[in-house]
Amino acid sequence: MNFQPIIDEQRRFFDTNTTKDIQFRINELKRLKNVLKKNEALLYSSIYKDFKKSKFETYVTELSIIYHEIDLALVNVRKWAKKKKASTGLTNLPGKSYIIPEPYGTVLVIGAWNYPYQLSLCPAIAAIAAGCTVILKPSELPSNTAAAMAQLINQNFDPSFFKVIEGGVQQTTELLQIRFDKIFFTGSLPVGKIVYQAAAKHLTPVTLELGGKSPAIITKDVNINMTAKRLVWAKYLNAGQTCIAPDYVLVDSSIHDSLLTAMKAEIEKAAYHVDHHNYTQIINDKNFDRLKDLIDKEKIYVGGECNTEERVISPTIMKNVEFSDKIMKDEIFGPILPILSFKTIEEAIEKVKTLSKPLSCYVFTKNKTIKNKILNEISFGGGAVNDAVMHFTEQSLPFGGVGDSGIGNYHGKYGFETFSHYKSILQKPFWIELNLKYSPYSDKKLKWLKRIIG
Repeated sequence: MNFQPIIDEQRRFFDTNTTKDIQFRINELKRLKNVLKKNEALLYSSIYKDFKKSKFETYVTELSIIYHEIDLALVNVRKWAKKKKASTGLTNLPGKSYIIPEPYGTVLVIGAWNYPYQLSLCPAIAAIAAGCTVILKPSELPSNTAAAMAQLINQNFDPSFFKVIEGGVQQTTELLQIRFDKIFFTGSLPVGKIVYQAAAKHLTPVTLELGGKSPAIITKDVNINMTAKRLVWAKYLNAGQTCIAPDYVLVDSSIHDSLLTAMKAEIEKAAYHVDHHNYTQIINDKNFDRLKDLIDKEKIYVGGECNTEERVISPTIMKNVEFSDKIMKDEIFGPILPILSFKTIEEAIEKVKTLSKPLSCYVFTKNKTIKNKILNEISFGGGAVNDAVMHFTEQSLPFGGVGDSGIGNYHGKYGFETFSHYKSILQKPFWIELNLKYSPYSDKKLKWLKRIIG
C-alpha cells in the first residue's frame, strides 16, 4: 500500500494551522477519551483474545494511565503551549526574549505489543496535545487490540488528523521510508536501531523507548518481606512482559536465602494463573520458545513449568546464577527472574556497569550512603528506591532511557515537550540602536564592547 497520500493529506491539514488552536486539541482529546470510555468492552475483549489479559489488569496498567494522561493534558495544555519569557542580555536591551512552543508537524508513533493500548495511545495523546497530526502504527503481534484501536480511531477521527495504520514489518518499513517531522518508537533495541537509521535519512528527530537488563539491588538492612512483595508483583505483572520489570536481582549474600524464601512465599500467596485473572500468556510462540530456552533446569528455585499449548510459563526464580550465564546476556522480557549475590556494594555496582545502561534500576536499602552511591554511580533511565515499576505511574517524572535503553522521554508535560519545537525569539523596538556593532570599527568601540560583553 502507498501511504504517501495519507501523510500528504495530514501535512496539508497541519498547514491549515487548525491543530495550533488549543481548543481544537482539547476537543480532540475529549473525543478520544469518550470513544475509549464508550468502547471499553471491546478493548477488554480484544486484549483478552490476544494474551488473556484480565479486565482488572487492563484497566490498571493500560486504560487508567491513558485516561490520566488525557486528563493531565486537558488541565495543563494551555499553560504548556504559552510562550515562555526568557532573560535578555545587556547587548540586546531594550529588547525582550521569549520561547514559543510549536508542534513538530506530522508525526509517526510506533507502538509496542506488551502494553498495546497504553504504549500506543499515550505518545499519541502527547502528540495531539502538542498540536501534531498523528499516524499511529500499533504492533501487529496483539492483532485484536490493533484492530480495536484502528476501528475506534479511524471511525471517529478525521484521517487527515489522526489515523491508525495496521500491518506488520512490511507496512512499518514502508512508513519509515516516508519523511515525518518526528518519530516515536517503543520496542526492542534491534528494531530501534532500524528506526533510527531510517529517520537519519530525513534528519527526522526520534524518541526511542527501548529496554535493557534492569537490576534490583538489595542490601542486608531491608524489610525482607516487603521487598519480596514489591519485587514479585513488579516482576510477574503481565507475566514479566514489561520493559521496566526487574530483569535480575543482586542481593547481599547475607540475606540471599531469606529473600528467596520470602519471594517463594509471595509467589505462592499470589497464586498466579490466567484463570485467576492475575497472569497472562506469553504473546506468541516465538517468544515462548525463546523464554523456555533461557531456563536452566538445574538452577530453578521456583517454577519452571512451561505449557506450550497455552503459551504460559509459571513464575520462575533461578538461583546460583552467574553473569556469564545465558540468561544474563539479553533482556529476559518474561516471567523468569535470576538471583545473584554480592559481598560488597562496590562489587554489585561494578557488575551492573559491565552491562549496557538499563532502562530502570531499583535500589532496596535503608542506608542513605549506599542509596546515594548507587544512584550517583550507575547510569540508567529512571527507577525507584524501595519499590519497583511504580515510578512509571508518576506523571511528574519524565520516562525514558539512556544509551542502549533509549533516547528522549515523555509523560505529562515531558510528552508535550517531546512533540514540540521550542522556537527562540528576540524582539527589539525601532526607537533606539547602539552603533557599537557597526562599522567603522575602533579601539574605543572595542573597549566599550569588552565592558558590556566581558
